[in-house]
Formats: sequence, structure tokens, C-alpha cells
Amino acid sequence: MACRRCGKVKTERLEWLAENPHFTRRFACHVGRLCRDMPIKRVAALLHLTWDQVKDLEKQYMQAILAKAPAVRPRAIGIDEVAIRKRHTYRIVVSDLEAQRPIWFGGTGRKEEDLDQFFAWLGPVKTVQLEIAVMDMWKAFRNSTTRHAPQVRTIFDKFHILRHLGEALDAVRKSEYQRLTGEDRAYIKGQKYTLLSARANLDLEGRQALRKLLKANRRLQTAYLLRESFGQLWSYRREGNARRFFEHWRAQLKWQRLPSYQKFAAMIERHWDGIAAYCCPENKVSLGFVEGVNNKIRVIQRRAYGLRDEEYLRLKILTAFLPEL
Repeated sequence: MACRRCGKVKTERLEWLAENPHFTRRFACHVGRLCRDMPIKRVAALLHLTWDQVKDLEKQYMQAILAKAPAVRPRAIGIDEVAIRKRHTYRIVVSDLEAQRPIWFGGTGRKEEDLDQFFAWLGPVKTVQLEIAVMDMWKAFRNSTTRHAPQVRTIFDKFHILRHLGEALDAVRKSEYQRLTGEDRAYIKGQKYTLLSARANLDLEGRQALRKLLKANRRLQTAYLLRESFGQLWSYRREGNARRFFEHWRAQLKWQRLPSYQKFAAMIERHWDGIAAYCCPENKVSLGFVEGVNNKIRVIQRRAYGLRDEEYLRLKILTAFLPEL
């Protein structure tokens, strides 16, 4: 019916209706809460809805969560890339390490101009308030951060560094397998993940296999013990003590014929400033949260296998660590 004053047709907005007028807001919240723990297909079957209806209601729910989330004012951020599909297709995820939640997901890759988009989104006022940035040793991230926020103290992520050390240990395993013959090879064959896993995560059978492997091969034993001891580097509260530990650790490589470890030590030397920065008490932030976000994203991707809606993925990531409505 036309309005008597202006002659135009107007629609009344009912607050209790969702954006899809076939459902109420209360029902949309119910669907959204279920989707936090269940895949879309399962929720659709449970509530006798279509797949598209459940997805649309969940997106409305996640948008409502973001609208009620606290304002973003980060002091310490974590920067990492995530692969969203095959053929090296990446997006950047930036997290607030103190609020313990992702705050930005975007870019079209992992280049400088992709991270530049985050600083443009954050704005110059909030960028000046940044103090700490945790990242891997990817040069593009460092260059973009230094250009936009020169006051930021850069810290290299512990878990990315230890991943490089794990690759160095695996290189030793491969070289020893090629060098040995006969029965000596039997101790190494099929023990890759036993060797690379933390001993605390191994079951009884895995610990027994690890003990036999290290007892049978002295070079692997040396490489394994060096890998296990290196994590102590992040426990120091003074850079001088951390430096003495690293020099002592690197001295143990002499005469050991471990070229992959020598290469790793040279990499640590080149990036020492970003590693030693963590020794300062004011820089003690959660280094494990960025890795936790990556693990959460992988779970989301497995649950939403085949989904091509990038906006949906962005909402899932940004709301994964926020409380439900």
C-alpha cells in the first residue's frame, strides 16, 4: 500500500526477523551455534533445511558476532600466511596476540603489497600504536611491516624456526639411510615421524623404536639431541645469555659432519636480531597462538571441503575465537 504522505511503497522492518524473512533471528542464531561445531551438511539434515539456507543463516550469525566484537586496537600482532587451495594460493592472516583472536584475513598472496592492505585497513592512527610483530622469516612481511610501522619490534616465530630445524634433522636421516647398507638401514627405515616427533608425544612402541635408532646410529643421536636442546634458546631473559647458549650450541657442530645443521646455524645468525628480541621481558608474547590459528584454519578447511566461498572462510576464521551469541 502506498504511503498517504509521499505516495511511495514502504516495507515495515520487524526486528525479530532474520535477513532471510522466512526465519526468525532466534532460529538463525540457533543454526549459527550448531555450525560452530558441525558441518553445514549435517546441520541441514538435522533441521530439514537446504544446504544454501544453512550457509546463509550461518553467515548472518557470524556477521552479527563480528558486529558485537570489541574494537580492534592491537599492540602485538602475529602475521602468517595460509594456503586456501593448491598451486600456492595464499592469504594472509593477522592476529591480535593479546586479545587472542584473528583480526584480518585478506590479500591475494603473500607479497609486500598484500600485507600493505592490512595496514591500510588498520589505519595510520592504530598502526602507530603497534609495538610487536611476530612473523616467520619471510622477507616480504618484514619489509612491509618496517615501512608502515618502523617502531615495531620484530620477533621471529619460534615454531617456524623449529620447523626448519626439523627439516635439517630429516636431511641427516636421509643422508644416513643412503650411506648405510644392509641391517644398519633397518633401524632408520620407516622412522621419520618417530624421529621428528617430540618424545613426550610418542607411545611406548615409538619410544622403544627411538631408543634403538639413537643407540644404533651415533650421528643421528647427536643430531636428535641438538634438536631437542635448541628450544632452550627461548627461555632466556637476557640477550647475552641467549647468545652464549647459541655459540655453545653451534660449537658442538664442529667435526660432526652435519651440513644441514651448519646451514641452519647460518640462518639463525642472519636473523639473530628477530630471535634475540624475545629475550626482553616486554616482548614476552604468546608465540604459539599464531600456530594455533593455523591449526584451527586447517580444521575449518577440512570441515568445509570443496567450499569456494572465500567470504565464508574469512568469517569462519575471524569468528573462530570469539564467544558465541
